[in-house]
Amino acid sequence: MDDGVIWCILCIDNYMEKLKVAFFAEMLIEDADGASRTMFQLLQRIPKQQFDFLFICGVGPQYIFGFECFCLPAFPLNANYKMAFPQLASDRLKKKLTQFKPDIVHIATPSLLGRFALNYATDNELPVISIYHTHFISYINYYLKHVPFLINFVKSGVVESQRKFYNRCNLIYIPSETIARELAANGVEHHRIKIWKRGIDRAQFTPQKKDSKFIQQLTGNQKPVILFASRLVWEKNLDTLFDIYDQIHARQLPYNFVIAGDGVAMEACESRMPDAIFTGKLDHTTLAVLYASSDLFLFTSVSETIGNVVLEAMASGLPCVIADGGGSSDFIQQGTNGFKCQPFIANDYVEKVIRVLEDKVLKEAFIKAGLLQSQLYNWETLADIYFNDLQKIGLPLEYA
Repeated sequence: MDDGVIWCILCIDNYMEKLKVAFFAEMLIEDADGASRTMFQLLQRIPKQQFDFLFICGVGPQYIFGFECFCLPAFPLNANYKMAFPQLASDRLKKKLTQFKPDIVHIATPSLLGRFALNYATDNELPVISIYHTHFISYINYYLKHVPFLINFVKSGVVESQRKFYNRCNLIYIPSETIARELAANGVEHHRIKIWKRGIDRAQFTPQKKDSKFIQQLTGNQKPVILFASRLVWEKNLDTLFDIYDQIHARQLPYNFVIAGDGVAMEACESRMPDAIFTGKLDHTTLAVLYASSDLFLFTSVSETIGNVVLEAMASGLPCVIADGGGSSDFIQQGTNGFKCQPFIANDYVEKVIRVLEDKVLKEAFIKAGLLQSQLYNWETLADIYFNDLQKIGLPLEYA
């Protein structure tokens, strides 16, 4: 056997070893939010014979599916989130990474932790994959609404920062065409962008979970139920939700208004919508029953990268009336499987809610089309794409 053949065998044996992925995320708590649920859908499907993972986060358990989770100092941004500060444990983190010897870096968020990870990857000539979870730029209008003269200045800074960050990544998964077009228009290079949507657990979210007794116990009556399910934070366009509630109340329309979720704006929501029914945060089992047992899903947010709740509602047989903005609007084909509304015009939502609830034929058509639409989203397929892409970008070009 000549030296060339031996060298080839050694190379093949070397790259049959597990690919090592350093996975950076602020929070690795499974049901913390939509981003966490997306990450855990992948993590629970890791092919352990092919991959070894090291998780680096601000908040998380000691181990995730048998892989070590290295936690860093983290400080609260609000009641729900903490931000990791890798600079406070830089030496320990670098030592851990040196011991692990990653082949690929996965970055969840362009935060301080994300930037540390990106710089580490650049310094060590490692490929980087990222999933675009949070549409931060859409939050600016809400958080700076009292100082509007700053909005454009801050937006331009965020756009520039994101452009520089993502153009240093090898591959960026974007969950919707709408967000992909926006990022490309802001200068993120096309060849780095890949549309990678979201899946749905159709065993969990299904019309078969409908429970008339459950919904009657919750509402105390048999009126149609309008459901809003979301974290209760201001970037979800809650002001428009309040205006919709006011119009429905002023018209004395015979509908129940049910709000599922909690967050920093919970107290304000309860004060502003006193006749609404608030469930607080629900586990997925109870939420699935609530979806299937309601009559219409209302969603005013324009800050979503994808809007998992819209997909969950559709899979549960719930017709949707949502804002025409953000990634969630990609789910709706206007007048075919739901309605999209002018995002900040309450009357547009109210008129479309009335149309759906008063027209049984239209409502059933939306339900049927929504169920068909939801069948297109499969976590198994998405996980296969992700792990195949890790293999492709993690190997040297001649082996990929």
